[in-house]
Amino acid sequence: MENRGTIIAMDVEEWKLEELKKRARRNGIHNIETRLITGKVIKRLRASADVVLLDVPCSGLGVLRRNPDAKWKLKPESIEEIKIKQAEILSSYAAMVKPGGVLVYATCSILPSENEKQVAQFLASHPQFTLEEEKKSELLSGRMDGFYMAKMICQNSPA
Repeated sequence: MENRGTIIAMDVEEWKLEELKKRARRNGIHNIETRLITGKVIKRLRASADVVLLDVPCSGLGVLRRNPDAKWKLKPESIEEIKIKQAEILSSYAAMVKPGGVLVYATCSILPSENEKQVAQFLASHPQFTLEEEKKSELLSGRMDGFYMAKMICQNSPA
């Protein structure tokens, strides 16, 4: 973007936004605006974004190499809670994408229930979006992290 346009970075954790500001300044990026997520943010930005990137909370099962103790802390019920949160985020923040805009859903998980199945459920209930591209990594003997990405296009505003 060459410091043109506006990047709005949002999170529920203010400290993460402060860290982002520091890293952006250090790298000469001046077009990032940070906002703490509140209920009104989505409403104010409805159908206004060219691109929305959702790096959603996930089980982290794709990055066990970096966080090996996570496998001992993760419980089946916590994965179910995470999947509910993912679906809520995907459905809510999709409203910010304008017609012709792009919605990108990303996790660092290798579970289909957090990835392909989550996107399939979203698309079934949001017909204004179509799947354009999907990518996932394959774990290769612990040498590479697992991730998932789905790129969806908003064809028009919801009815």
